[in-house]
Amino acid sequence: METSSRELQAAEYLEKHQIKEVVSYLTSALLFFRPEKPKEYLISLLERLRIAKVTGVAFPFFMDNSNIVAMFEMMDSSGRGTISFVQYKEALKTLGLCTEDEDLQDDGHKITLDKFKEEVNKRMKEIWSAF
Repeated sequence: METSSRELQAAEYLEKHQIKEVVSYLTSALLFFRPEKPKEYLISLLERLRIAKVTGVAFPFFMDNSNIVAMFEMMDSSGRGTISFVQYKEALKTLGLCTEDEDLQDDGHKITLDKFKEEVNKRMKEIWSAF
């Protein structure tokens, strides 16, 4: 019983502080940039996050709009201007913006570039606001 209580407390702590999302996002940033010194890069990124939180400046996102558009265009190989919900969900997972157990609701509509950009930017802000 004590173990499950400790596990529950640990899970609540991780959820409260969005640790899984932050670690997933940091891992995605590492794989995106592949810095020569990954530990120093992570320390630098976390320091920039701390400064952004204290000063109110913009958070250091590794995906700007041109990267988001490029990713969308790779998924929209037919050039129709939309991607499927499955592609959308996989892209969010790849970017570290969606956890494996998150239940995204498919409303049956295709995802447009504007919707994709809006959701990626919103999720990045949500993750970093936890700091």
